[in-house]
Amino acid sequence: MAKTEDLLVVLLDFWISPFCQRVKIALAEKGIAYEIQEEKNPIGPKSDLLLKSNPIYQKVPVLFYKGKPIIESTNIVYFIEDNWPSSPPLMPSCAYQRSQARFWADFIDKRVFEDGGKIWKSKGSEAEDAKKNLIDTLKKLEGGLEERDYFGGDKFGLVDIIIIPMTPWFLAYEKYCGFKVEEEAPKFGAWIKRCMVRETVAKALPDLQKVHEYLAMLRKMHGLD
Repeated sequence: MAKTEDLLVVLLDFWISPFCQRVKIALAEKGIAYEIQEEKNPIGPKSDLLLKSNPIYQKVPVLFYKGKPIIESTNIVYFIEDNWPSSPPLMPSCAYQRSQARFWADFIDKRVFEDGGKIWKSKGSEAEDAKKNLIDTLKKLEGGLEERDYFGGDKFGLVDIIIIPMTPWFLAYEKYCGFKVEEEAPKFGAWIKRCMVRETVAKALPDLQKVHEYLAMLRKMHGLD
């Protein structure tokens, strides 16, 4: 097996991580070939490679380019866009529109995963409050989507890549809190369906039921079920 430093592009990955899936989708959209190195147990003992390449956060994903590590998924997607700027671009050419894309990417990073995490990590009134926060976040995202097919307009791009990997977790959130995303945020629900038929997305995302089973295991570990 080739060493990480000898390969052009390597992704340190974990199968269920939406943050790793962002990177996979961005690389696939650009047509960039890469090797995967699976982190076996990111919630347990970390591999030496992970600890060495991301000593600050000790989390996947890590993208190695010519042996050099790039960390944090949104930052990695920006790197992919900067390093391979040729078609198809993931961001618009207009400086204002690029600033808007960065804004929504930052909003997603700060809100969606955290809101969802509070749902599966709690129960009762705490889970209900978390559900309300997530629905509020999705409605705000609908405002950013407006009437367009994708967040960047008629083309799939950076903001879509940042948010779509988080949606396989929604099935579990819906089951734990008794709601439907497509009913609470119909434009967002339609956008999910549009993205899911895209080959780069479909190949990168895990099975929804497997995500639910994984979260059920974590809930049991936390004494919630």
